[in-house]
Amino acid sequence: MNTANDLVFGWERPGRGKWTLSGFLLGSLAVHAFGFYLFQIVYPPAVALLPPPGRISLIAPNSDESRQILRWIEAEDPALASTTLPAPNAKGLVMPTIQHAPSYLGRQPALKDLPPAPPVVRIPSARPPAPVEKPAATTQLVTRPVATVIRFSPQFVSLISPQTPELKFIASTREALEPARFMIAVNDKGEVRHCFLQSSSGDAALDEQARKYIAASRVPAVRNLPDFAPGSLTWGNATVDWGNDIATTAVSPAPTTP
Repeated sequence: MNTANDLVFGWERPGRGKWTLSGFLLGSLAVHAFGFYLFQIVYPPAVALLPPPGRISLIAPNSDESRQILRWIEAEDPALASTTLPAPNAKGLVMPTIQHAPSYLGRQPALKDLPPAPPVVRIPSARPPAPVEKPAATTQLVTRPVATVIRFSPQFVSLISPQTPELKFIASTREALEPARFMIAVNDKGEVRHCFLQSSSGDAALDEQARKYIAASRVPAVRNLPDFAPGSLTWGNATVDWGNDIATTAVSPAPTTP
């Protein structure tokens, strides 16, 4: 029957356990010392024997047994048995000198004719070989001249057309150009006081030339506008439609550093 005391560990010191372990260790040490004394001192160690030296037997013609063995070897030599030896009184065999005569020198063979070529059964070519035709001269397309036009807002051209300087634009590329649109402000004297780029043509240098060109234009009809006031600015638009009368400059390649 279990009680509460069975669940409690006993922490008292063991009395005889350590002496028992010490006795076993001392007994094991004594047994090992006796075994060492018995097998290393009492019994003599094993002696390693060296292998016998190699011996060579020479067959010399000093005894009857050696001479018999040498005669047997000479009689049974396969190289001497397969060698044909001429008779002692025979002369050396000399092959006669014969000149080679090919067979075609005595009889001329008859030549045969070549067989006829097989008939051509393939479909004839639609373009048989023929002299090379001279290419026709390429026709040059004549480009119709189209002039560059500047269109102002309707309020600027309703009475008198604006006065513009001579057209002279130089493009830096050969790409197709889009119409350039500017917003302009005209004073009471008809001078363009402000000019702002709204949509580019694709060439920045050409846009700057068009801006300077429009800034140098005059609109004298601005005084006849019904809502015109002295000292005020009239705002409008100017659109540049590019033609093919624009010169193109050759673009030099960018310098390369060595």
